[in-house]
Order: sequence, then C-alpha cells, then structure tokens
Amino acid sequence: MKSGAGGKGGPERTYAIDRDAAIHFIRAAASTPTVTRFLMISYLASRRSKPAWWSDEAWRAAEEVNTKVLPHYYAAKLAADEVLYAVSKERSGFVGINLRPGSLTLDPAGKVELGKTKHSRGNVSRESVAKVADLLLASEGVKSAWVDLLDGEEDMEQAVQRVVAEGVDAAEGEAIF
Repeated sequence: MKSGAGGKGGPERTYAIDRDAAIHFIRAAASTPTVTRFLMISYLASRRSKPAWWSDEAWRAAEEVNTKVLPHYYAAKLAADEVLYAVSKERSGFVGINLRPGSLTLDPAGKVELGKTKHSRGNVSRESVAKVADLLLASEGVKSAWVDLLDGEEDMEQAVQRVVAEGVDAAEGEAIF
C-alpha cells in the first residue's frame, strides 16, 4: 500500500496525502496515550537550511531538488516533518522518528550510512529503509530525531545502535517552526 503521493498526481494530491493526512496521523498518534513511537518516512533534502555537515555543493543540490524538481512535495513533507518534531517534543513518552532516505531503489538491503549523511543525494534500497525503520522502532533508548539514510559502509544493526547510543539528530541547526 502506498502511503504517500511522492509528488505524483498533482499538487492537490501531494498536499492532501504528504502534508494533511500525515499531520492528521501524527496528531492522532500523539494524542493517543498507548502510542509511544511514531516513525514517518520523509526524504533526505527536506530541510530549511544547510546542515553544518554538508558541503555547499551538497546543499545546492538539495535546493535544486526542493525548488525546481519537487517544490510541492518539499513543502508538504517539510510541514509534516516539522509537526512530528514539534509534537514529539511536547508529549513526554512519545518518540517521533523521522527517517529521511535518499533516492529509493529496488536493490537488496545492504550496508548503510545512517544519522547525518555526508551528501544530500544518493541511493538507498527500499528494503534497507524498511529494515532500518524496524530496527529504530525496536531499539531501547531511541529518542525523537531526524535520521538520514543512504547506502553506505556500516552494518545496519551497528549503525542503528550507534545512532541511538549517540542520540544523533539530523534536525540539528534547523529552524523548526
């Protein structure tokens, strides 16, 4: 089942699914005491400003995607991303994880770059995204965060353990409204 418009079907559909429906589900989950974790899939370049760990070239590439290739998708995803971040900070005991992969492929799962990726573009398999999502949700001590994901060189389980243990949050430096 496809849970997002992914920029397909026109701006109205993109906003209805990737912004409005996502925000509705986030708020519903956060207002339900028995829901303690919520993981949303966004995308790597969904951010307002250049992360300190990206080069100027990486940021320009992200801006190109956000302003020229997928402007409605960018606006919709960023709105939902920021609501999840804000809601997760408001409710004690509610963990909001925003998993932010690069371009999705049908390749088999493999090693990953997780947390704060060096690049604003790159590939990651859909299978890796699913497995990392599962590992994050099952991790003891996981906290609310934006977690970026690309294909890389680190074992998936070790990458998740490291990100959780270090409290990595790729929202660092963002002006979240």
